Amino acid sequence: MKVVILAGGLGTRISEESHLKPKPMIEIGGKPILRHIMNIYAFHGINEFIIAAGYKAEIIKDYFLNFYAINNDISIDLETGKTIIHDGKQPNWKIHIVDTGLHTQTGGRVKRLQKWLADSDTFMVTYGDGLCDVNIKTLREFHKSHGKLVTMTTVLPPARFGRISFNDCEICRFEEKPLTDDGWINGGFFVVNHKALDYIEGDETIWEREPLERLARDGQLVGFKHHGFWSCMDTLKEKNILEDLWESGKPPWVMKV
Repeated sequence: MKVVILAGGLGTRISEESHLKPKPMIEIGGKPILRHIMNIYAFHGINEFIIAAGYKAEIIKDYFLNFYAINNDISIDLETGKTIIHDGKQPNWKIHIVDTGLHTQTGGRVKRLQKWLADSDTFMVTYGDGLCDVNIKTLREFHKSHGKLVTMTTVLPPARFGRISFNDCEICRFEEKPLTDDGWINGGFFVVNHKALDYIEGDETIWEREPLERLARDGQLVGFKHHGFWSCMDTLKEKNILEDLWESGKPPWVMKV
């Protein structure tokens, strides 16, 4: 299964760092949050990623092009120009970095990846700024069990996000960021049937608005209630909280055997 990671936004809420790099490349514990997200999926055996890049896409490309040099010891002979990378244990990931446009909205970015997903009846989608200890295997099994087009992982953090109303596990209404809010919100970590791409019109389509709202009205959007850890990294404050969790030695999003 492939994972789409939305990594092209401007990250204006954390402009203290995003003016230099795309938000998914902001580091937690010395590694880009993007790599932490990929590790979540890799722990559950998923190792093919499509990174929907946009803003400062070249920084993401440079990081992975130089991944082995960055993450291993190297020897450089300045006289001859010969370079040796001393291999260590590295992930067996396949990574596709696709420039989906500077101003393309979240739904439009997914739509632009249609040819990259042509061989995938089902794929996963998440944001490039959210960490979670969701069990990806259980999430996939839940998606298979209900037969709907989209499963959204829902979480219970602060009340400044979109509101979700449930009828049992089926989402009967989705409202993106109402003025007043409490309860379950969109935590990302979607499982998506390829047919759901028909709900996206083009570059201007925001995934969290018309497509998810229509899917909910059509009875095709189901919520997977996650009671564990979840955090986004919208602001510098949230970035510092994640950094503190990493420094504690027990970051809750890092799974261990």
